[in-house]
Amino acid sequence: MFKHRAIKKYGNQLLPKLQQRYGEQTFYNASQVRATIYQCNFNPSYLPLGYLLFLDSCALNKITATEFPELCMRKYKEEIKDYLSNRKYYGYLKLLNL
Repeated sequence: MFKHRAIKKYGNQLLPKLQQRYGEQTFYNASQVRATIYQCNFNPSYLPLGYLLFLDSCALNKITATEFPELCMRKYKEEIKDYLSNRKYYGYLKLLNL
């Protein structure tokens, strides 16, 4: 229940918060995503999801190798997609299918 709520909050509210704080951008940098997650009361356990959604692929690979070296982003993305398809929720998270 809490996992679903936290993931859904990322899908519904993280992009508007980033846009409000930093303006509309195609991609955000890791410090912008991290600051928004911590300062706007998102569950930091899903920080890699925020990175996955809003960092360009080069920055994503670099930051996850540094902050989450044990995490395989391809596997993580598949796990989130499977979880969402079971819950029949996508919201902004439909970008994970790209």
